[in-house]
Amino acid sequence: MTEILTRRLVGKSIVGTDGTVFGTLSTITMDPESGALCDLVVEPRGDGRSKRNKPLDDEGRMHIPFGRIETVRDQIVVQVGN
Repeated sequence: MTEILTRRLVGKSIVGTDGTVFGTLSTITMDPESGALCDLVVEPRGDGRSKRNKPLDDEGRMHIPFGRIETVRDQIVVQVGN
């Protein structure tokens, strides 16, 4: 597996496999006991279209499970749906 530093990911666009643009990566959460990466914390798009059907935290950000990542290049592509 290729190592990628978190600081190189922050600010990248988060896009679904169906083409939906969710927003920009703000940070990544981690389980402090296991060290496992948990969620991508995403600042939603300004137009509000990415917010539909996605629960937001108290700061208005989406949490996408880390396991949904498909690819990381110029943008981060995540699985959508079930």
